[in-house]
Amino acid sequence: MAKAVTKSARKPAAKPASKPAAKAAAKPAAKAAAKTASKAAAGKTAAKAKPAKKPALTISMLKPSVNNMTVRVFARAAGLDHAETDAWGHTRSPEYMARNPAHLTPMIEDKGLPRGVLWESCAIMQYLSNKHGLEKFYPKAPAKRAMIDSAMFYLIGTLYPYVARATYPALGFPQYAGEVGHSDAHPDRKSEAQKAAVAAIAEPLEVFHSFFRDGKPFIGGKTPSIADIRLAATLEFLAVIDYALPKWAKEYMAAMEKKLGKAYAGPAGDVRGYIAHVRSQAKA
Repeated sequence: MAKAVTKSARKPAAKPASKPAAKAAAKPAAKAAAKTASKAAAGKTAAKAKPAKKPALTISMLKPSVNNMTVRVFARAAGLDHAETDAWGHTRSPEYMARNPAHLTPMIEDKGLPRGVLWESCAIMQYLSNKHGLEKFYPKAPAKRAMIDSAMFYLIGTLYPYVARATYPALGFPQYAGEVGHSDAHPDRKSEAQKAAVAAIAEPLEVFHSFFRDGKPFIGGKTPSIADIRLAATLEFLAVIDYALPKWAKEYMAAMEKKLGKAYAGPAGDVRGYIAHVRSQAKA
């Protein structure tokens, strides 16, 4: 009987002793788990708080301009990581002039440039194509590249001045110094100069059709080149004067938008929207 009593007396004493020991062992484990969870949560918070990476390329632009539309379309079509800054009303500011004394748009900012910035739409497309190896838009083969360059230089030296003289008065853009439209000439003379420019557009336009395209869908061949982007954007302005584009030019512009999709439609929409606004104001 004594042994039975002794055994039963020892058993209850052993049980309470095991519980505190288990609790004591559990505490460090709980603390470690809590610390791990806390670190994981902190890591997630830090990841969320990390600022977004700034695009390497910045484009200062004016939405109503086809010169600016050119680079905006190209950057999208080429899939370049970039950010756009609307420079409307700021191109003559001291900050802008300090970087770009020509006060022109579009202007890109890129670390690889000797002065940090570059303007002129064709030069910008050439530079970015060379930097990123975009032969699809600007071929490396000397003969093919020469044709692209020739088309662009012919456009900015011959076709675009006619387009500017013909459309700028209707768009409300100031004409270049030295132009009749910029002078104090009688309105009738300014109107004559504008009509002469409209009449002159047909010849260089036909040169693009018969010589640079030469039966191909685009100047670049089966796919649009940087010269095609520049030409299509330029032709967008002619809508403001109801210019009767030849059938091939209408089909060409439609093919450009279809081929480039949203990359073309987005910037073109800004230009078309501005033209629609100008025309509605003229009718009011």
